[in-house]
Amino acid sequence: MTTRFNNVYITGHARHLPGPAIDNAGMDSFVAPLNQLSSRIKQRILDQNGIVTRHYGINQDGTTHTSPEAMAASAISECLHSAGQSLDNVGMLATGGCGGDALLPGFANMVLGELNGPPMQTLSSLGICASGIAAWEAAASAVELGSHEHALVAAAEMPSRLFKRSRFAGCGYDADFDAHFLRWMLSDGAGAVLLSSRPKADAKLRLKLRFIHQRSFSGDYPVCMQLGLSANRTRSHLDYDSWQDAEADGALLLRQDIRLLPNLFDVCIHEYVRLVQAGDINPERVDHFLCHYSSEKFAPVVDDLMQKAGLAIPRERWYSNLATRGNTGAASIFIMLDEFLRTREIAAGQQILCFVPESGRFTASFVLIEVEAADSPLAAPIPRATSTTSAPSLDTPVPAPHDPADAPEALRDLLGKLAGVWHDYRSRVWRTPVVRRLRGGDWTRADYLGWMSHWIPQVREGSLWMREGAASITTPFEPLAALIETHAGEEQDDFEILFSDYGKAGGPVADIDHLKRNPGGEALNAYLHALAATQNPIGLLGAIYIIEGTGQRIIPALLPLMKATLKDVPRDAFRFLEYHGENDEHHLLRWLRAVEIALEHDHDGHLATDILDTAKRTAEMYLMQFQHVTPLRETSS
Repeated sequence: MTTRFNNVYITGHARHLPGPAIDNAGMDSFVAPLNQLSSRIKQRILDQNGIVTRHYGINQDGTTHTSPEAMAASAISECLHSAGQSLDNVGMLATGGCGGDALLPGFANMVLGELNGPPMQTLSSLGICASGIAAWEAAASAVELGSHEHALVAAAEMPSRLFKRSRFAGCGYDADFDAHFLRWMLSDGAGAVLLSSRPKADAKLRLKLRFIHQRSFSGDYPVCMQLGLSANRTRSHLDYDSWQDAEADGALLLRQDIRLLPNLFDVCIHEYVRLVQAGDINPERVDHFLCHYSSEKFAPVVDDLMQKAGLAIPRERWYSNLATRGNTGAASIFIMLDEFLRTREIAAGQQILCFVPESGRFTASFVLIEVEAADSPLAAPIPRATSTTSAPSLDTPVPAPHDPADAPEALRDLLGKLAGVWHDYRSRVWRTPVVRRLRGGDWTRADYLGWMSHWIPQVREGSLWMREGAASITTPFEPLAALIETHAGEEQDDFEILFSDYGKAGGPVADIDHLKRNPGGEALNAYLHALAATQNPIGLLGAIYIIEGTGQRIIPALLPLMKATLKDVPRDAFRFLEYHGENDEHHLLRWLRAVEIALEHDHDGHLATDILDTAKRTAEMYLMQFQHVTPLRETSS
């Protein structure tokens, strides 16, 4: 229930509050009293909650001037601007809140559409206050695991439309206290944070996420805050014959059972004590306590419970903007955090503890943020759990064959684009069935033999298409032909080493001519021969980038796992893989020189495009080879 983080930073934050601030006297123009009784209820509630101003996404005539999606999109845009980031670089959008204008599809998808954003992962956490924390945890986990370099979290609430006087016409402008209560408590707004795997380069201070903790007690208590059930919670709004019937019976009114509320803080403080006892929170180290509560009446309740537990955080360290921003549900903690960071001084070494209790059916949520100095050393990635095997993991980063930053300036643009192709290719290789089995530690000798049986005829063919390509090169690329010919000569007999390894590992096929490429190998072989036969097939350099990069980057990462897993395979049955891991580095340096020669004559950029496009196609077909690798059935030759 406590998710800890080591490589997640808050690199952007923002809020959006619709329209002007509305004071208590001006509320009646938006949320009009229903009758004489409701005016007295309003005054009583406002006296207790301490809210002085709030914001609404509706006009005085009840019409809507914004939407939850638009508010979330505005907060996200400002958040990205504050981080100096583009939406194109974000891999995930997670949202929290009660939902948007549409019942379906999910709110995150609607917000992404509002932003006209690029394809990315989305997650919609539907609920009340803690749903924003749930979205936050999901996005942070994705960043921590390396799924995304940047992830956005946004929460938006717009309950004002539920509180318009016209909404109560169906029940004769009458409502019980539970339905009255929230009309004077809740208001509209949105907030967002950007999470990144590394801090901003120019940040004076870093905001490092330490942990998020959520625990629901829904099985212990009845519903406290709800929309869609009858007053006695026995009927759903969907059980009525019509929406009008549901509205007349009050099933479409937002209610809060205030008699249950004291239990919420008792439950949450007990959870706080558990976290202190577990060593996750040290009250003495908490410098800023951002406490979300719906009413100032509850602040001393929380403080008193902490005092009784002997784990109080001094009140001068508390922060809340409830009085001026109102209670915006799931968006509150994001709006609060943004305003806090923009208006308060923080210092390296300080801790910020966010506390979000949810009254829907009682959930306790905590977020701990640590302020770091800009020159603090970055943590190494957290090792991920591996199988019970003692094999090494594949979680060490596998870089592209060439770092664009270290290349001659004329090659950097192409190498940067090739690196993008490479990282996508490597990521997809890691998810192929054969590599998943290897990572899981359940590889067998039959898997190794199956792999080699498919690769031997492919490697055997390599020098042939290279020589064919070299023969197709004409003026002014003659020096390039010589480099490719040299490389082909070195590759000519490599397949014999691999076939020898195959035999030492117990390969049952004695005649190399009886080994066949799998469908991916067949496709790649046909493609490379066809391309090599064209005049000046410069694109072949893109194919060599992927093929040699696989030998120089992927093979060395896989080899320790194979050796550790395949205990019954002789150690001298890995010579081909060891050889390529050691020598493809030299091959790639030769490749770099070949690209330099090609680009010297690339006056319109089409040669660079050919190299890039061929790399993409080769990567796809190489992946097909990985996908079709199956354990070898032992048959007679």
